[in-house]
Amino acid sequence: MMLVSYTDCVVFLGQNNVIKIKTYTNIVSSKNSTQRFSQKHSKTNLLSALLNRHDELIQTDKKRFMITKTLPLTDIHRHLDGNIRIQTILDLGQQYNLDLPAYDIESLRPHVQVMDNQPDLLSFLSKLDWGVKVLASLDACKRIAFENMQDAAQQGLDYVELRFSPGYMGMTHQLPLEGVVEAVIAGVKEGSQAYGVKANLIGIMSRTFGQEACEKELNALLAHKNDIKALDLAGDELGFPGNLFIDHFKKARDAGWHITVHAGEAAGPESIWQAIEELGAKRIGHGVKAVQDLKLLDYLAKHQIGIESCLTSNIQTNTVPSLAEHPLKTFLEHGVLATINTDDPAVEGIEIQHEYLTAAPLAGLSPEQIYTAQENGLKVAFLSEQEKDELRQKYQ
Repeated sequence: MMLVSYTDCVVFLGQNNVIKIKTYTNIVSSKNSTQRFSQKHSKTNLLSALLNRHDELIQTDKKRFMITKTLPLTDIHRHLDGNIRIQTILDLGQQYNLDLPAYDIESLRPHVQVMDNQPDLLSFLSKLDWGVKVLASLDACKRIAFENMQDAAQQGLDYVELRFSPGYMGMTHQLPLEGVVEAVIAGVKEGSQAYGVKANLIGIMSRTFGQEACEKELNALLAHKNDIKALDLAGDELGFPGNLFIDHFKKARDAGWHITVHAGEAAGPESIWQAIEELGAKRIGHGVKAVQDLKLLDYLAKHQIGIESCLTSNIQTNTVPSLAEHPLKTFLEHGVLATINTDDPAVEGIEIQHEYLTAAPLAGLSPEQIYTAQENGLKVAFLSEQEKDELRQKYQ
């Protein structure tokens, strides 16, 4: 990074390519480079020169850290019910005459989007609540599913796995679980056809609701088992450990579904072992605590169990103190099939490009490691080898 000052004006060119102009009186130079300006430069000329330099830095970063155009771009850990647009929340609130905490985008934003890092996972999850509170009909559920596909297309995704909890989506207005599943399937199919983005659905059991409620969610999902690709378990890891749901996952495996489990986010590495050994997980959602167990890292690499890393999310939930301390780089160095994903993009205020171009470099990943993570996204996707080859052929 570089700090350049001129009497009372300083421009900060940070690693995230954001310019900040502040009053400053000292002369400051960076560790790596110093921009020199003669006394004849006016402040206006100085700012102009710095802005030009800023553009050069951006172009340099784009050449070094970029989403490669020789591979399909995937997002395999993306919550459909965590990606509800603020405008859609306002629209549905008005349509169904619902009380909201605010009635314009900027006033509503702090209620539905993380503005500052949250103290823990459950505090982060509370930001999702207003999005599902406006799902007053099955048509509303279909709308947000369709809009998720529109967002995926606009962000340049070739393949997306959208996961959703029918119980969570339907809880406020007591929507029928099977109806929610049908609405989501219909919205995603229509969006996929309209925008040309391949998609698969992952059903979530919301563990926070308990075993019986999860059984009902599972049955609603199994009623449409050919349109669902996998089963996940999400919510309060500490209060509802995976061993409470062994029978649920056996039913899912018997139905031919893939298994991914949120583990090692709030709970420790033991939750990841449990997800693998007792629930049959072939991928782990987040899995940051795996870094605490070397034997587990070895196992993940040897058995090609994918890690669905979500960089910004892990910072916002206070799962990891900073991007510099995120274990994604360690996972990749260890040969683990770790990937880059968004999690709840609307709640986080991000897009997939942010995770590749900003978050990943700040997490210490080299361009080569970012390429590997993008490659891993397709390797561990819940697709047949033929489907993967078809996506690869788009870039050959």
